[in-house]
Amino acid sequence: MTDTRADVPGDDAELQALRQRVAELEAELASPPPVPPSATGHHRWRSAVSATLIVVACVLAPLAVSAVWADRQISDTDRYVETVAPLADEPGVQAAVADEVTAEVLDRIDVSTLTSDVVDGLAAQDLSPRAVAGLRALRVPLTSGIESFIASTVDKIVASPEFAKAWVEANRVAHTQVVRLLSGEQGGGISAQGDEVTINLGPIIEQVKQRLIDQGYSAADKIPTVDKSFVLVASAGVSKAQRVYGLLDTLGYWLPIISLTLLAIGVYVARSRRRALIAGSLGFVAGMVVVGVGLLLARFLYVDAVPSDVLSASTAGTIFDTLVRFLRTGLRAVAALGLVVALGAFFTGPSPSAVRARRVLSHGIGGVRDSAESHGVQTGRVGEWTFEHKRALWAAVVLGGGLTLLLWSQPTAGIVIWTAVVVLLVVGLVELVARPVAVVPSGTAAPSSGAEVPAAEVRRSDRP
Repeated sequence: MTDTRADVPGDDAELQALRQRVAELEAELASPPPVPPSATGHHRWRSAVSATLIVVACVLAPLAVSAVWADRQISDTDRYVETVAPLADEPGVQAAVADEVTAEVLDRIDVSTLTSDVVDGLAAQDLSPRAVAGLRALRVPLTSGIESFIASTVDKIVASPEFAKAWVEANRVAHTQVVRLLSGEQGGGISAQGDEVTINLGPIIEQVKQRLIDQGYSAADKIPTVDKSFVLVASAGVSKAQRVYGLLDTLGYWLPIISLTLLAIGVYVARSRRRALIAGSLGFVAGMVVVGVGLLLARFLYVDAVPSDVLSASTAGTIFDTLVRFLRTGLRAVAALGLVVALGAFFTGPSPSAVRARRVLSHGIGGVRDSAESHGVQTGRVGEWTFEHKRALWAAVVLGGGLTLLLWSQPTAGIVIWTAVVVLLVVGLVELVARPVAVVPSGTAAPSSGAEVPAAEVRRSDRP
């Protein structure tokens, strides 16, 4: 069979023109035009300003987290009570409180003198010498038994829910005094004597007194109203904490805003905003890690500085960990958020690995969608509308995740990670529902209403 096609005049000339144009474009890409000196200086200025703003923002970020902790966790009564409430269930704290209360009660009752008076009174009666000798021999066992009875009663009270309630109420009432203490003032249920922070155990002792009276030990009625203190914090850093608290409490509202604003401006000014965002996010993570390491060092120094006759090492460590646990939670949450933002910025960038990851994800979701459509499951016009507004929907989902973390009162690292996972799942769901509009190749007649376009003749606009 002979080829009846005739050569079309001008085809060779058109082909040569296209090849020449392609060569010109490749040359332009291979050797970009020189950048004017003024433009180079402008880029350097932008890079310097961006780097400076981002570095300052990263330095302020850990201070901002500490300021928020000082302002919300310490200055707020409910947050403070929530912070110290678990201490009532700590065995080390219970043992230390029990020892303090028992010693104070025994000192007020003076069991040894009371037992001696009772024995001497009985001996003064018309008793035989043998009975008197027997009574005097019981003096030490009676004293030891009464002291054990009082100590056992105190231990039961301290381990009971009644103590936990009394502990919470005492701290709630005294919270304003904590703020006054950190502000440099004194007085009330909580005070600082030198470098010690103490809590008044008077209500606990009154509870023990009433329990002893109810159990038939009437001598406890002689216990007066006692103003006994329990050392909660003993460290040379108390006076320093007062100065730092004043600064952080003042900046607690502004530091986070300043830090985030500087980061946003630095990213906006940068030549490569994506790289600047990644660098800033990782800088925030590094700042949180530095503060976390600083807390570990501070814990070691604090435990080492507390006298053993005031608090045991384990109890001092437990108290420190309890008081700063919300600060650690905030550090972990911000670090997790920084990692999520950095990873998100990287995988949405133009790097080969990010492009490959997106292509694999897009093909995988597209394959699931094609499989569903082959079985008659289609999203129809909803899918086409979703495809047309896909980027806007993605932005709304990401914004919703950010607002969730912003409005969450105490976002932990787990909450940050789960929020990111939910955002990614919703973004994937939008990609799955989005149905690209089928485009009929040129020169092909459009199908009639209700007819399907063969798969080989359909080009989906979202495929590379």
